[in-house]
This record gives sequence, C-alpha cells and structure tokens, in this order.
Amino acid sequence: MAKTIIQTKHAPAAIGPYSQAVKTGKLLFVSGQIPIDPETGTVIIGGIEAATHRAMKNIESILSEAGYTFDHVVKATIFIKSMDDFARINSVYATYFSGNYPARETVEVSRLPKDVEVEISVVASLD
Repeated sequence: MAKTIIQTKHAPAAIGPYSQAVKTGKLLFVSGQIPIDPETGTVIIGGIEAATHRAMKNIESILSEAGYTFDHVVKATIFIKSMDDFARINSVYATYFSGNYPARETVEVSRLPKDVEVEISVVASLD
C-alpha cells in the first residue's frame, strides 16, 4: 500500500527523522505533537492547559492539511509528565471533539522532547 507524507507549515517541523503525519489508504497517522508554536519554534509557556491547547492545535493543522478533522480521529495517545495534570488535560482535550470520543490511553512518562509537559498523537480514518 502506498503512503503519502503530510507536511504543513502550520504545525512545528519535525525535530528528528520522522514526518508530521503519514497517510496510507484511508488512515492518517499523526506523529506526537508537543506544545511548540509553529511560527516561532518556541515551547509554549503558561501551564498545562496552554500546552495541551497548543498540542491539539498543531494536530488540528496537520489533520486539516490532510483533509481530516477531529471527527475522523479514532485513536489518541497522550504522554504526560505528571498524572496530577490528568483532569486539566482532559478538560482541554474534550473541547476538540463533538462527542463520540476516540479510543485513548494516557501514560505518565519521566521525560518528553524539549522537556515539555505533554505530547499527543492521533490516528484518524475516513471510514
């Protein structure tokens, strides 16, 4: 099956040997997004809510570039530095969906790229 690399300037450029997203068939795999402002390349400062919004906005830009929306997301993975932030992350995350939430796991980790507090990846499907 062929794969298409998805790239947009409205989300941070990859900081390693990976793509922002890869489309194969009707599936779109969006790489983990951290709270980096795509215009400045700097990490968002301002608490876990602001960080979560920025990560979700980066995902939204990638989804849009590929012709998808959050309604197409079937799976999400959230990595967080502290499970104490779980409820605040959830309150922001939920605002990006119109109901019928995707499957998801949330995992506390000891460290994330650029020492951010949250990283989120998604899988979307046009089916």
